[in-house]
Parts: sequence; structure tokens; C-alpha cells
Amino acid sequence: MPEETKEKFLKAYEMASNTSQKFPQDVLLHFYAYYKRATQKNGFYIPPTNEGDLRSAFKINALVQVKDLSKTEAQQKYIELVEEHIGKIPE
Repeated sequence: MPEETKEKFLKAYEMASNTSQKFPQDVLLHFYAYYKRATQKNGFYIPPTNEGDLRSAFKINALVQVKDLSKTEAQQKYIELVEEHIGKIPE
């Protein structure tokens, strides 16, 4: 994993974690899925579910959509999402 991408990803995560901006649900799901894919230790992460839990179903769907991304690709997508919705990541 390129060190430069990893450092930029960590800065992007910090920006996203500290923003007071409100985002539409679809954008939040993208943040969630890219973050989970970029940070998973091994295998494919599936969140715990309660039968009939619509929120979990949306999360699982978002994760399925990014399962073929490498960790580096997911980090890059997360960075792009932060820059699109929050602002430029400082060098």
C-alpha cells in the first residue's frame, strides 16, 4: 500500500470525522463502505444484522458494491469523496 496514499487517507478520515457538515444518506453510505473496505484486516466485512433491519441492509449493499476494490483503491475513493464533499486535504 503506497505510504503517500495511506497518509492522505488518514488525513481525509480525520477531516470527515471532525466535520459538522450533514450529508445525504447515500453519501454517508459511500463514506462507510470505502472506510470499511480500506481498513479491514482480512476477508470481507459484514456488519451484524437484525432481521428486517433496513439500515443494515443498506450497509451490506454498500459493502457488496466495493468488495472488489483493493484497500488502496478504497482509500483513494475515500480521499476523493472527502475532497468532493468537505474540501482539499492538506499536504
